[in-house]
Order: sequence, then structure tokens, then C-alpha cells
Amino acid sequence: MKDRPDAILRPAQAEYLARLLPPRDELLREMERYAVENDVPISDPEVGQFLEILSRLVAAERALEVGTAIGYGALWIARSSEQVRVVTIDRDPQVLSKAREFLDRAGVGERIETVEGEALDVIPELAGSFDLIYLDADKTEYRRCLDLAVPRIKVGGAVVVDNLLFKGLVADPGDEDDQDPRVDAVRAFNGYFSIHPQLRSLVLPLGDGLGVATKTRPLITEMGGPF
Repeated sequence: MKDRPDAILRPAQAEYLARLLPPRDELLREMERYAVENDVPISDPEVGQFLEILSRLVAAERALEVGTAIGYGALWIARSSEQVRVVTIDRDPQVLSKAREFLDRAGVGERIETVEGEALDVIPELAGSFDLIYLDADKTEYRRCLDLAVPRIKVGGAVVVDNLLFKGLVADPGDEDDQDPRVDAVRAFNGYFSIHPQLRSLVLPLGDGLGVATKTRPLITEMGGPF
């Protein structure tokens, strides 16, 4: 989640877009307050709404989220359709417990599987394919997560990656705050994401910078290769 409304856009435009956001229900607002009060990183509301819209557009039946936190992103995806099932991964058992509480209260708990563990260990063990994958966890692991996830995405499926402008720091390498290893990791990932041979990708100035891609063709290994 970005630190302030104008972290990416100029203040007037950022404030205008914030005013256009449709109102969230009380449970979503409670989750947002909980995240702020307990310093839990969650998606921006506009990113959540984008996830719901995109899930509807691809008619997602199965989605994977890497980085559950308190279940905010998973809830937006689950609300896109009564048919969608979500698998969501997080290494922190405490936030997973809170996520289950929120998701059960939202009435979508039976359609969301929470998995405790390291994403790099869990993703290879998951069965089946996915229509939508959302990455919002350890930024230094984004590239490896993407490499593990791409073979599991259906052709025509979607990939969403959060925080790709990382508080605006990826575009300002001279900034004194640019000592965080996550900044270099995200900057390197953006280049990789933009030219990935199986994806058609774009980074949008939405939230804290949102990467969006669709899978255009399968990997050779998905077709039984190498040939």
C-alpha cells in the first residue's frame, strides 16, 4: 500500500481519483483501519477493485494470491464471482488467522484456501492451473515467484503484481532512501516483467504501481518439451 495519495501522481490528480473511488462496505473499511492500526501491508482500495474487475473479465474460476496479509486482496477476488476459488499463501500464521476471521465474516471463507508457508516452497507443490495470479509479498522474491507461477497460468490468464513503483523510489535512483534492497529488486523485476517472452505486460500508475500481464503462449515444458 502506498504511503500517501500523491506518492505516484501529482496531488491534484491523485486526490481527484481518490474521490472517484466507489465507497467500500463496512467490512472492507474495517480491514483498512485494522491494517493501518497494526502496520499490516495490504493492497490499496483501487487495486482491490481492479482485482475484482479483472477477475470478472477473465471469468476466473481459480486464482492464486501470494501474500495473504489479512485477506483484503483475496476478498476482492472472491467477490468477483460465486464460482471463483482462491488459494492464498502467507508465511505468517498470525496474519493468516486474522485473514480467516475476516474472510469467514465476509461469507467467502469456504471458497478460499489459506496456505501457510514460503511461497517459493508452496507454489511448486500446488495442483492444477490458475486463471489469475496476484503477487503481493516479498519483493526480493518476485522474479522467482513469477518463474514458478507462469507455468501454472492458463494461456489468456492474467498476472497482477503490486508495488512495482515502490513508493516512487524505483524511478529515483539518486534518492537517499534508495538503500532498501527491495528497491533494486523491484527495478530489476520490472525490466524482466516487461520483456517476459510468455507475457504481454504493462506497469500502471495505480496504487503503488501495478504490473498487469496476460499469458500469450505456453512454455515449451508445458507442451511436453524440450523437443
